[in-house]
Amino acid sequence: MADAFVPLEGGCTCRQVRYRLNAPPLFVHCCHCRWCQRETGSSFALNALIEPEHVQVLQGAVDLVLTPSASGRGQKYARCPACHVALWSHYAGAGDAVSFIRVGTLDTPDRLPPDLHIFTMSKQPWVVLPPGAAAVHEYYDRKDYWPAESLARWRVLREKMRAG
Repeated sequence: MADAFVPLEGGCTCRQVRYRLNAPPLFVHCCHCRWCQRETGSSFALNALIEPEHVQVLQGAVDLVLTPSASGRGQKYARCPACHVALWSHYAGAGDAVSFIRVGTLDTPDRLPPDLHIFTMSKQPWVVLPPGAAAVHEYYDRKDYWPAESLARWRVLREKMRAG
């Protein structure tokens, strides 16, 4: 992401909900855990982590739907009220401080390839990662993978979470 960031737009299938990312994501990870496979109905979830204040809803409104999660603490999905596509979610660990944007809902998802593949221990065997792709067996410590700018933004988020 060394180039100047250009806002990215996305939305649901029926186009009732449209949104814009007004800043680059903190990090993009591709999760291959079985829970994400079940939730997406596919082989992985590709999530761009970003502060909610950088997610601008341009059109429509989302329904927040509480769903179970592997942690047992649940997560909130932001879904289109008409076509029910999941646009982003908020996991219990970070709460409302971080939006996990579903990269596939962007108009140009190719602009946000994964920085890291996680939970590759449960990756479908026919999913072949590109040579040299960063990958971990389970989860990761952000200080080992996130760029310095993202870590600085994360520290600000943590302070907000503590104060809130």
